[in-house]
Amino acid sequence: MDRRLARIGCALVPAMFMQGAFAQAYPVKPVRILVGYTPGGGVDTAARIAAQSMTEAWNSQVIVENRPGAAGNIATEITARAAPDGYTMVLCNIGSHGVTPARFGPKLTYDPIADFAFPARFGGMPNVLMVHPSVPMKGLRDFIAFARKHPGKLSYGSSGVGASPHMSIELMRSVTGIDILHVPYKGASAALADVLAGHLEASVGNFAGAPLNSIRSGRLRALGITSAQRSTQMPDIPTFRDQGIEGFDVTGWYGLCTQAKVPGEIITRINTDINRMLGTGQALRKRLEEQGIDIAPATPAEFAAMVKQEIAKWTKVVRDMKLEGD
Repeated sequence: MDRRLARIGCALVPAMFMQGAFAQAYPVKPVRILVGYTPGGGVDTAARIAAQSMTEAWNSQVIVENRPGAAGNIATEITARAAPDGYTMVLCNIGSHGVTPARFGPKLTYDPIADFAFPARFGGMPNVLMVHPSVPMKGLRDFIAFARKHPGKLSYGSSGVGASPHMSIELMRSVTGIDILHVPYKGASAALADVLAGHLEASVGNFAGAPLNSIRSGRLRALGITSAQRSTQMPDIPTFRDQGIEGFDVTGWYGLCTQAKVPGEIITRINTDINRMLGTGQALRKRLEEQGIDIAPATPAEFAAMVKQEIAKWTKVVRDMKLEGD
């Protein structure tokens, strides 16, 4: 018996050593981060900022690959089905791992919790409702008042049905009772472009990326942000709460998700490295904060627990608003 145990132990030692060595060497080939939306939106911007810092830190290429459609579901599904080796991740967010599971539930071809590991969270940001400067509305109260006076006449664009920006306005609409038309796009950048060109009255999107830059440059006017607190990047923009919608709080978030069966050593490596890059004074933290993202790193377990809470929260909202997916 002792000899048999010794042989088993000898067989396990090389395997354990190889796993540890693999984690230490990771990455040994390009890593890809999938984005479920078109280039230019908040999710895409966060992914590209992260990829740049990860490439610099790892001295190995990290590539962003856009797979838009189905409110981010296409990229999420591809990631769930990829080889569990740590080389395919998705820039997961409130849409992919909050609203979409709430809307489609068992109709999804993957389990948003069981099929995923959650190696790194970057932080969060609000959505922002924007209009072209030529539109006379100065704030959310003006927007609501016009919509009440002219039901069905106002239109707003978003990155797609069921995404966080769309759900923000649907929640606001349910509270205020206004009748406005939703125009879904395949990505936030397309919706933003039509508002910038004056083809659409309003657009709603993640605060990060092009929306924030367009507001800063005066090309768009922000009517309000959806989080409970004002943004540290542009504190002059009032929240929906500030403008009379009590208790309103929709805060988006960004992180990296990968397959559940990726070796734990690699998950730990990604988490340790990303959290170090998000430390005070680090380039990744500065780049994300400049885009309006409030940094909030977490352990994989903490991130997974937050995702479960998000799915539960949005499942209730979807049911109450009868927004289940087809």
